[in-house]
Amino acid sequence: MRVLYFHQHFNTPSGNVGIRSYQMAKALLRKGHAVTMVCGSYDGGSTGLEGPMVDGRRRGVVDGIDVIELDLAYSNSDGFIKRALTFLKFALRSAGLVFTERYDILFSTTTPLTSGIPGILARWLRGKPFVFEVRDLWPELPRAMGVIRNPVVLFAMSALEWVTYRSAHRLVGLSPGIVDGIARRGIPLERIASVPNGCDIGIFSAREHAWRPSQVHLNDLMAVFAGTHGIANGLDAVLDAAAELKRRGREDIKLVLIGQGKLKAELRARAARDRLDNVVFQDPVDKSRLAGLMAATDIGLQTLSNVPAFYYGTSPNKFFDYIAAGVPVLNNYPGWLAEMIVDEGCGLVVPPNSPGAFADALERAADDRESLQVMGRRARILAEKRFERGALADRWVDWVTGVAR
Repeated sequence: MRVLYFHQHFNTPSGNVGIRSYQMAKALLRKGHAVTMVCGSYDGGSTGLEGPMVDGRRRGVVDGIDVIELDLAYSNSDGFIKRALTFLKFALRSAGLVFTERYDILFSTTTPLTSGIPGILARWLRGKPFVFEVRDLWPELPRAMGVIRNPVVLFAMSALEWVTYRSAHRLVGLSPGIVDGIARRGIPLERIASVPNGCDIGIFSAREHAWRPSQVHLNDLMAVFAGTHGIANGLDAVLDAAAELKRRGREDIKLVLIGQGKLKAELRARAARDRLDNVVFQDPVDKSRLAGLMAATDIGLQTLSNVPAFYYGTSPNKFFDYIAAGVPVLNNYPGWLAEMIVDEGCGLVVPPNSPGAFADALERAADDRESLQVMGRRARILAEKRFERGALADRWVDWVTGVAR
């Protein structure tokens, strides 16, 4: 079968953001299907295509995937209006491909929510099977964070969510809370599959290229946050813990923040102002280089703002990268990941908004490296047992292609 796949933020392993869609497209190819991936240009991402844009797009084959990249640049650092306009432009330009491309199934994944518009058109105007993947609950999350307050915008988003869910023949949710959120909108559970983010065991198994930033000594405890530096990520909690560790004189604990995002400059400025030389900022790297950093990491930092909608409604890439590398996880918010960390004994969980508890956990990790290694081995076992990418991708392929049988 031919799958027309829409993901505005598509990225290959040569980029430095999530590669779920790349891995799912590869799984479709392994099963004998053809894939056309439609995407935009994402800051930090790499579609694998080079050369000039012609008539606002470029097209080529990347690792067997037919990729159509639209000339629509996007960055997490963009303001709300600019990002919203980019989302709408992508949806409108994608809509034209619904009527010109050959395909048997249309698959679309968030974010943004507007990515479902091509699927709505394919379902009702072309009679094509439509499968929709939900990575975050919109507008629930932006409403809970206070990012969007305009009642007209929230109503429009809620209406689009309602129409998209009902237009989709099948849906995919990336966490238990997302599945529940879709069901609360009146969608029968038998139409929803739970397929969380996966662990790229192969990528994160290599340890021969282990590295640390020059500011981190060999005997330091290195705690790493690898991901977007945005409002949702709550990285002020890391800096609060760093300040507490400085007061305690724990110079042997270094906090490394690697990635990019809207708040990175602000976080850097605060660290400089407060003389937090135990916080090390790194530019984003590709998956291979990240695997080398993870090979030298003592503990991974899984932080989010203390927003209840996050507790069960997210499936963060970084968590799965940590456990794939056999790195224990320090988590600072309640929810399904915190519960799993406790149940599996693969890390430490601290309450939100508690710099003292955060610092205490890092001190325990630094002072008991043997227990930390045990937790790391359990993290790797969890990755292999429940989140191995290949097994999850096979399940996803069966669910998506099964809609046309």
